Amino acid sequence: MITLYHYLTVSVLLFSIGLYGILTRRNAIGILMSIELILNSVNLNLVAFSRYITPRLLTGQIFALFVITVAAGEAALGLAIVLSIYRSRNTVNMDDINLMKW
Repeated sequence: MITLYHYLTVSVLLFSIGLYGILTRRNAIGILMSIELILNSVNLNLVAFSRYITPRLLTGQIFALFVITVAAGEAALGLAIVLSIYRSRNTVNMDDINLMKW
């Protein structure tokens, strides 16, 4: 039987992988993907707590839909910024991007 602790364990693993990806990646696309992993771990927590604490209400699922909407906007805006930087600098490496100096 799958319990709340199983969901929380998977969520912690996803969050840890995402945090590791943010801290170690040099590529802007990889960092955006790591942020998406973190947001997915939050969604898993919201749905799992909603299922086990208040199974008749859909509050966790509704909040997860809001998080998915924000994540889609973040991904679109982040990719637009990365494309703009790539067109002007010809790189997406975060170490090479310094917008304060030309």
